Amino acid sequence: MTEARRHPLSRFPAFRALGALIFREMATSYGRSPGGFVWTVLEPVGGIALLTVIFSMAVRVPPMGSSFALFYATGLLPFLMFLDVSRKIAQSLSFSKQLLFYPGVTFVDAIMARFVLCCVVHALVFVIVLSGIIAYDRVDLILDLPRVVLAFLMAAGLGLGVGCMNCFLMRRFPLWSNIWAIATRPLFLVSCIFMPFDSVPQGFRDVLWFNPIIHIVGMNRSAFYSTYRADYVEPVYVALVAAILFASGLALLFKWHRDLAQR
Repeated sequence: MTEARRHPLSRFPAFRALGALIFREMATSYGRSPGGFVWTVLEPVGGIALLTVIFSMAVRVPPMGSSFALFYATGLLPFLMFLDVSRKIAQSLSFSKQLLFYPGVTFVDAIMARFVLCCVVHALVFVIVLSGIIAYDRVDLILDLPRVVLAFLMAAGLGLGVGCMNCFLMRRFPLWSNIWAIATRPLFLVSCIFMPFDSVPQGFRDVLWFNPIIHIVGMNRSAFYSTYRADYVEPVYVALVAAILFASGLALLFKWHRDLAQR
């Protein structure tokens, strides 16, 4: 009884393992490199600044609003979040390989620890970068916060689903890492970061609609531009894709994780 009072989480070893893995991830990812978390913020800032300079030289007016930086940030930030979450989840078994031999640590703990920390980091990046752009460019806007949160959750969920499936595929079939890297290179160009989905020719639009990142970007932009309706966005479609990939990846990992952890 006394021991339980001293340690409230002693009855929940899974939460203790998850917390320990999160702190380990923080120390490894942000504590050992010069700059640490700063580089996580500088990456999207550098990309947005470069896009702003390049396109402002060719086009005087951004596709939406009056700020080139805000337009590209609303597309680039959720895109980078999806990529980072999916990449971190896909590397969960490799990153925590030695810890998985302890009886109190499971591969689910490793996945959730990376997922939680990655979401927290990108939430801070969202706030820092977008607030900085709005203040610097003196943008006057009506922010729809629930849509921002929904876009964030859509990016996080899709990253979790894709990452979970890739976590199995990349450990089971090492060649898949190269195939995935090649397949995702065009994503930056076909996710409507440079232009609104509505401005894409109809023939291409019908095909691009099936890219779930299009819906995430559209949802996020509609939160910052009150006149942008984004009727094509279907959160249910993104949730369905994410759920199918997550459930399939998790089922395969439950079946093969012991063999995969030894590779």
